[in-house]
Amino acid sequence: MFFALPLFSSIYFSFTTYSILQPGEFIGLQNYKDLFHDDLFWKSIYNTIYFAVFFVPLSIIFGVALAMMLNMKVKGMAVYRTIYFLPTLVPHVAMAVLWMWLLNPGFGLINGTLDFFGIQGPNWLGSVTWSKPSLILMSLWGIGQAVIIYLAGLGDIPEEFYEAAEVDGANWIQRTFHITLPLLTPVIFFNLVMGTIGAFQQFTLPYTMTNGQGSPAESLTFYVMYLYDNGFKFFKMGYASAMAWILFVIIMALTAVIFMTSKRWVHYQGE
Repeated sequence: MFFALPLFSSIYFSFTTYSILQPGEFIGLQNYKDLFHDDLFWKSIYNTIYFAVFFVPLSIIFGVALAMMLNMKVKGMAVYRTIYFLPTLVPHVAMAVLWMWLLNPGFGLINGTLDFFGIQGPNWLGSVTWSKPSLILMSLWGIGQAVIIYLAGLGDIPEEFYEAAEVDGANWIQRTFHITLPLLTPVIFFNLVMGTIGAFQQFTLPYTMTNGQGSPAESLTFYVMYLYDNGFKFFKMGYASAMAWILFVIIMALTAVIFMTSKRWVHYQGE
């Protein structure tokens, strides 16, 4: 009732002019045709893909690197792990407000630090060039949950492999690339799939920072933001339903590609 019915209803609504207040009329593929002639629709797709292409690989690289650092046997490591996980507990709205202060071009901490070294900081959130990189930076600050999953994966790698490698004279780099990373690929695969899905559903941070406007110059108008505006601001629920199913197809296609290629690079213990 609460999942299947709305799911299949949205398929029907995507072929109608349904507007919440009015039942609408059946118009066939007209919503989909209009979307392909909607400039903001393509702009939102570009912004979302830009974010996903840079954020997902960077989150994996930084996540694995942090997990390996936090896996060292150092005194007080539990405190360090807690510190890196804390940003994950901050609500996205609060995180957006915090970073808006940090990235303020006039009195923000980041530009103030750059000025100390004689570097003129950009207008982070007010520049078309820097707005999306700023959002990527904010999102990377909250990858603590992925780091915990990587830590669990590192703890699952048997010590015998490292001991045998040390006996054979392998150095730290060789052990990392021939033992750690290959045996961590199942966890990387999981975070790659979940990270891709999450990146294409980016909504809270850009919506909060721009008050739903996607400024500057719509450079922060993401796909789900535009979908939300059509459905709940403009009451074009049929149009929004069509957007939702296009997003579903895109995510399913990308997930299928990742699963098909996983056989080449994901290595499971015992295989």
